[in-house]
Amino acid sequence: MADARRDSAVPLAVRALPDRGRVVCRGFIESVTYVPAVRVAAFTAILVDHDARAGTKKSAAAAARADLATGVVPAVSSPKGRASVRSGIPRPKDRLRVIWLGRRRIRGVDAGTELRLEGMVTLRDGLPTMFNPRYEILSGQEDL
Repeated sequence: MADARRDSAVPLAVRALPDRGRVVCRGFIESVTYVPAVRVAAFTAILVDHDARAGTKKSAAAAARADLATGVVPAVSSPKGRASVRSGIPRPKDRLRVIWLGRRRIRGVDAGTELRLEGMVTLRDGLPTMFNPRYEILSGQEDL
């Protein structure tokens, strides 16, 4: 009965996730991080919505990673002289950090892969984060 209820849950968009709670979401892996063998095993991936993945360019993605690292959202001046937030770059709330503790790698989970995740989400360092979620690989990189 619980499996039927879980399968019928509608996945949320990454940007629609609450700050805390149990969620089911769906998105694409933007990047993965491998830790050196001398550190504690943890496999980390950044998940974004489909439209955020499709609209970014290489330079925009690099700028977004820098923004994420600093926690600062850059502003550019508009024609009327007012500062406006740069568009087309995923903000920290448009991303989900997924961490699998005790794993150095998960086969099939690479940049470009679409995943469906279920687990508890919390804010960590200003970024929604999910630890050891249940996951389902929905597509592979060859489908792109």
